[in-house]
Amino acid sequence: MKSDIISKDKILSKANFNKIKSKFIMKKIFTNMKEIKKLDIIRFNKKLQKRLNLSINDYIKYSQKYSTIKIELKLADNKYGKFINIPDKEKDYYHIYFDNFNEEIKRNCVKKNENAKTITILIDYHVKSLKELFFKCECIKSIFFKKFYRNNITNMSRIFAGCSSLKELNLSSLNTDNVTNMIGMFSGCPSLKALNLSNFITNKVTHMSGMFEGCSSLKELNLSNFNTNKVTNMSKMFCGCLSLNELNISNFNINKVTDMRSMFEVCSSLKELNLPNFNTNKVINMVDMFYGCSFELKEKIKKQNNNIDI
Repeated sequence: MKSDIISKDKILSKANFNKIKSKFIMKKIFTNMKEIKKLDIIRFNKKLQKRLNLSINDYIKYSQKYSTIKIELKLADNKYGKFINIPDKEKDYYHIYFDNFNEEIKRNCVKKNENAKTITILIDYHVKSLKELFFKCECIKSIFFKKFYRNNITNMSRIFAGCSSLKELNLSSLNTDNVTNMIGMFSGCPSLKALNLSNFITNKVTHMSGMFEGCSSLKELNLSNFNTNKVTNMSKMFCGCLSLNELNISNFNINKVTDMRSMFEVCSSLKELNLPNFNTNKVINMVDMFYGCSFELKEKIKKQNNNIDI
């Protein structure tokens, strides 16, 4: 019987699904459907919602279990403006809760809530880009990615850019397996003092320009796990990291990089930099690469790499 149900699912369209009279058969077919099909039915097919006795709570439950990105935010104070940037075309796929799920903002119409300090966001499987998700959201002091079941996100450019109050960023669950764009990912986060990126997979990333630009409070950064084989642009990558005194990029491969202008500009606290794999044959622009760096660092770089123009 189960095999019959699965085979029916393969040939079943929305039209003839609606014609099935037996609720028992419908539920059996629904049970054996792929999770993405279930989510579509629960969210958008009102007739089937009614016949299967499903609700938005079922959608959230399924979405959480199988596909949702779950993010928890804490705000610096109650006098905040925007805390998330949701593209209009994707509003149906974001579920916003204030203070431990007590209130879902229906239809994802984000309203100001003066009493909220903790916000939980669920993002379902339709969303494939997190570009500028928290861009210039100056009210956020903490972001915690609690669950991240999907690997279909390809764009994370400027996701945290301009979060000037951000002090804590937990990315231990973040899935970057298929991300290609990390432009300005952490740029303009002057309050961020520590950043653990040991779980980052970057083998598909092509753009890292301005990735840490303006992270003026970061003191150390270990990027030894970064695979940069496909990266073509590293301009301003660490520009303005004034407090950075320890930077591990010993495994960087820059064979495809063409732009490195201002890459370490004004990294005035940096005294050591190991660049054993820096083959700059493809680099076209190296202007101001070490502008504002210490004389001590520049001299060490010259000794390591004669091909780098300082």
